[in-house]
Amino acid sequence: MPLFCDVALAVPLDVVFTYAVPPGMEPVVGGRVLVPFRQQRLSGIVVELHDRPPQVNASQIKIKKVIEALDLSPVLDEQLLKLGKWIADYYLAPVGEVFRTMLPLSAEFKRAITYYITDAGRMALHLAGMSGSPARSKRTPEQELVEFRVLDFLAEREGVREGSLRGATRVSKALLSGMVRKKWIAREDVSAARDATRLVKVAVLLGDETAELRPAWTGEGARPHTSTADKGKKLNENQRTLIETLAASGGRLPVEVLRGVDVPRTTLSTLVRRGLIELVDEPQDFTASGVNLSQLKPRQSPFEFEFSAAQKEALAKIGEAVRSRKFSGLLLHGITGSGKTAVYLASMRKVLEQGRSSILLVPEIGLTPAVAADLHQVFGDEVAILHSGLSADERAEQWHRIRRGEARVVAGTRSAVFAPVSDLARIMVDE
Repeated sequence: MPLFCDVALAVPLDVVFTYAVPPGMEPVVGGRVLVPFRQQRLSGIVVELHDRPPQVNASQIKIKKVIEALDLSPVLDEQLLKLGKWIADYYLAPVGEVFRTMLPLSAEFKRAITYYITDAGRMALHLAGMSGSPARSKRTPEQELVEFRVLDFLAEREGVREGSLRGATRVSKALLSGMVRKKWIAREDVSAARDATRLVKVAVLLGDETAELRPAWTGEGARPHTSTADKGKKLNENQRTLIETLAASGGRLPVEVLRGVDVPRTTLSTLVRRGLIELVDEPQDFTASGVNLSQLKPRQSPFEFEFSAAQKEALAKIGEAVRSRKFSGLLLHGITGSGKTAVYLASMRKVLEQGRSSILLVPEIGLTPAVAADLHQVFGDEVAILHSGLSADERAEQWHRIRRGEARVVAGTRSAVFAPVSDLARIMVDE
């Protein structure tokens, strides 16, 4: 196993940084690693593995070690690494920042800072309790009060995250930095990888045990009746309402939907405790700017008409260029309503039938939901959406779908051109 790795970090420096690889760790070229950088932790991309020690005085400078290898396989393959390096060279941009732009995976890294009280801080707190603050203090009484509030809060705890500390003591970042400089408190970066999978909590009516609790409709407009003999305890009106709501929806509903039922919030937890309902985590449906693609109503197919001679000619030329597997630029020209969309959708369908992939770039985020709806109508769940209007978790989810090969049609704004599609056949630049 190589002894060192060169890592590109998203910092405004046009260099890569060499780190020692600990025994047993196996980073990969194109994969992410967690490394120490100055007083913080950063994730970066491995660009090279080697055995060349850095040209530094080892007696004066200690070579830092990789903290954790975040990927078992590359997130940037050889082609994307080469493209990123070319962009960095051509546009005079730091290669680490280029790679960060190419990878919409910020949701998988959680920045976290923890503060601890030091021995000097405990002494300052003790002295303040004995004799008050120094007469020559340059701080205002309000600042001193906040400082000792922070010390008192930390003295009772092993370590506190920055958000919790600031929320509990109302301390400013500037005041915290001053306390670190005085060595009253210590600051530690505990940033780490996180699971960005989007989940939704779902309430499930337990099948076998609550079969008799499901509604039995006796006629149109009748209320469902339930039986609770097997459970030993009688359901009250609120519990029966919740059970019936679940049963009427097929036995499962998102918890957020159940919260809309006019019953106390404790009703659900009571039913869970009694074993009538189970709460499970399920993958959350993807929405493109509020449009749930999995619940779109069928619309008229763009192929339910005979292509004109011009459309057939354009489609034939595109198909010929794709089959050649060589770079070719084609301009699809036509007035509004002339059928350009049908042509590029048909060409994308042919590409997918060949087992290859397509990318569609749209000029602005606002157009993406409408385009996504058109694509989903034709290609179903093989469509992925990538643009900055999505949440960080949504972008990471879509990126991984593309990388796993679950989506071979990608629609998005300019940055979608970096999508990790396999066997890319065509890129359509709309307008």
